[in-house]
Amino acid sequence: MPRSLSLRPLLLACALLASPCALAAEAALTSEFTLDNGLKVVVREDHRAPALVVQVWYRIGSAYEPSGLTGMSHALEHMMFKGTQKVPSGEFSRIVALYGGEDNAFTTDDYTAYYQVYTADKLPLALELEADRMTGLVLKPDEVAQEIRVVMEERRLRTDDNPQSLALERFLTLAWLTSPSRTPTIGWMADLENMKLEDLRRWYETWYTPNNATLVVAGDVDPQAVRQYAERFFGTIPARPLPVVRPPRELPEPGERLLKLSLPGKVPALYVGYNLPSLKTGQPGEAEALRMLAGVLDEGISARLETRLVREQQVAAAIASGYDAFTRGDSMLMVRAVPAPGRTLEELQTALFAEIEKLKTETIEEDELKRVYAGYVSADVFERDSVREQASTIGQLESVGYSWRLIDEWPAMLRKVTPAQVQAMAVKYLVPSRRAVLQLQPTTLGSGAPAPATAEGARP
Repeated sequence: MPRSLSLRPLLLACALLASPCALAAEAALTSEFTLDNGLKVVVREDHRAPALVVQVWYRIGSAYEPSGLTGMSHALEHMMFKGTQKVPSGEFSRIVALYGGEDNAFTTDDYTAYYQVYTADKLPLALELEADRMTGLVLKPDEVAQEIRVVMEERRLRTDDNPQSLALERFLTLAWLTSPSRTPTIGWMADLENMKLEDLRRWYETWYTPNNATLVVAGDVDPQAVRQYAERFFGTIPARPLPVVRPPRELPEPGERLLKLSLPGKVPALYVGYNLPSLKTGQPGEAEALRMLAGVLDEGISARLETRLVREQQVAAAIASGYDAFTRGDSMLMVRAVPAPGRTLEELQTALFAEIEKLKTETIEEDELKRVYAGYVSADVFERDSVREQASTIGQLESVGYSWRLIDEWPAMLRKVTPAQVQAMAVKYLVPSRRAVLQLQPTTLGSGAPAPATAEGARP
C-alpha cells in the first residue's frame, strides 16, 4: 500500500537507526494468557484514542484443504455472517453498525480472520458476538447454495476474467510444485460447483474451536477486563481434538520451470519465483539475510531493479517483488515485472536474471543495507500508528506459529545482517533449480479463445 511521506517518520527512522533498542522501548504494552479450553488471548494496549480492535484468528486456510474441497475456508468465512441461533441471518453486521462499529473478515492460505472495530466501551459486545458464532453457526441449505453462487461469481470477476490474476494463480501452481500453498484461496471452480452444506459443516466443526484460535484485542483496553470478558464469553466453549497438520514444505530444488501463457488482454507480464526457506524452515540467520536481499533488489526507488531495469536500461515499465520470512512453512522470493514499450518479455527476463546473478559477484555495499533497514523501520513506524495494523501483525504471527514478540525483536535481527551474509544467500538460493518463470503474453481482446498454455524447460 502506498505510504505518504513526511519529515517526522523519516526523523524517527534515523533515530531508530542510531538506537536499535528504541523500538522495544517505545513498544506498546502487550500481554497474553490462555484459557483452559486452549484459546490464546493477546492484548495490545494503546491508549492514544478511545478505540479498540477485536480479532479472532482461526488457524485454517486453503493450504489445509484436501483435493476436491478447495475453497472451503473462504466459503465458510462467507457463511459466518449468515447467523446463529442467537443472532439471526443478516443481523451480525447490522448490530455492529448500530453500535457505531465496523466488521469484516478475510481468508488466506494459512488462516481465516474476523475483526470488529469500535469505541473502547464496546468490548463486551464484540467478544459476545465472536464467541457466539464460534460455536453457534446455523447453516441453511438455501443460504449455503446462494453464498456458494456468490463465491463462484467472485472467482469469475476477480480471477477467471482478469488475465493478471489468472496468470498469478497459474504461476503459484508452478512455483509451489508440491506445497499445499499452491491451492487458490478462493478454490477451483469445479470444487465450488460440487460444494455441499455437509462439507461446510464438517469444516466448521473440525476447525472452529477455541484451541485452534487466537483472540487479539488491541487499543484502549484493560488486560484484566479482557480476561474477565474472555472467560465469560469464550471460557465455556469446549475444546475439540484437532487433526495433525504438517507445515507446507517444498522440494529443496524442484528444478527450473517455465510456463508460457496467452490470454486476452493488453499488458504482458513476467512472473519469477525462487523457492526459499522462511524463518521457521531455514538455518539461523538465513531468513533475516534473505529479507535484506529482497530489499537490496527491490525496495524503494534507489533499489537495484528500479534503478537499473526501469530507469537506466528502460527494459521494464514497472517491477515489484517481495519475500515473506514469517510463513508457516517454506517461502518464496517473487518478482513481477512488466516490459517497457517496445521491449519483449525475453529481453526483460534476460535483464532480470543478469541483475540477480550480479548479487552473487558484485560487492553489496553497507549503504545498501542501511537504506533497506531505514525503509523497513520507517514503514514499521507508520504501522504502529494504526491499532488495527498492530493487531493484525500479532494475529498473523501467532496464526502461523510465531510469537507476537517478533514485532519488537525483528528490527534488531535485521540490523545485524552483513553484506557477506546477503551475498551468501544469493549464491546458495537464487539458482535456476529453485526458479519458476511464467511469461504472460496478451492476445487481442475478443479474438476468441486464448492459446493453450505450454510448459517447457527454461533457458539457462
